[in-house]
Amino acid sequence: GSAESEPGRFYAEVLHTVKITKAFYLSQTPITQAQWQAVMGTNPSKSKGDDLPVERVSWDDAVAFCQKLSVREHKKYRLPTEAEWEYACRAGTMTQFYTGNGTAALNRAGWYVGNSTYVPIESMFFPTTTATGAGTHPVAQKSPNAWGLYEMHGNVSQWCSDYYGEYTGDAENPNGPTTGKYRVLRGGSWRDHPQFCRSAYREYYMPDGRGSVVGFRIALDSD
Repeated sequence: GSAESEPGRFYAEVLHTVKITKAFYLSQTPITQAQWQAVMGTNPSKSKGDDLPVERVSWDDAVAFCQKLSVREHKKYRLPTEAEWEYACRAGTMTQFYTGNGTAALNRAGWYVGNSTYVPIESMFFPTTTATGAGTHPVAQKSPNAWGLYEMHGNVSQWCSDYYGEYTGDAENPNGPTTGKYRVLRGGSWRDHPQFCRSAYREYYMPDGRGSVVGFRIALDSD
């Protein structure tokens, strides 16, 4: 969650304590198109490139990838929980982005509308210029966080395992609501404004929805 004083904060970001007791690994970058192609044999992405993040994948597609990779490697890959995602994103920080506060900090950490298109931020509601060359960027081009994770901010919004719902307060290894209509997305994308790329920002989408701003990264339990 986020402090009530944080610029760009939304009501759903209630600050609360979560205890994570189970160690896990998280992929260093969003899953790339080359990685997706190697496992699934297809490439649904709008912007093409082996080192670009795969996009236009639904929550169901991401889960299918995890399942197929698990069979292939005899491990149990999965999507991270929302709590795991934010814990990993922050890497001990409490600022808007893992690089600090403000757009200069975001520029160091990820790709967003301010450095991915020619649409100026001040024209977000009534853009007067053409978004020439807009799209995803090769992974691992920006500064990683303290734990070596790239692009937890921007490039593609990332699926989490949870249904979207209100935070329930203090919890240990939370998995979110048991039922729901939407699944959680975190991190923001190349076409989002800074407030939507913050560590605490929560987005939701239909689990069968696909978009050129939606990708994912995978988790693996350490035991």
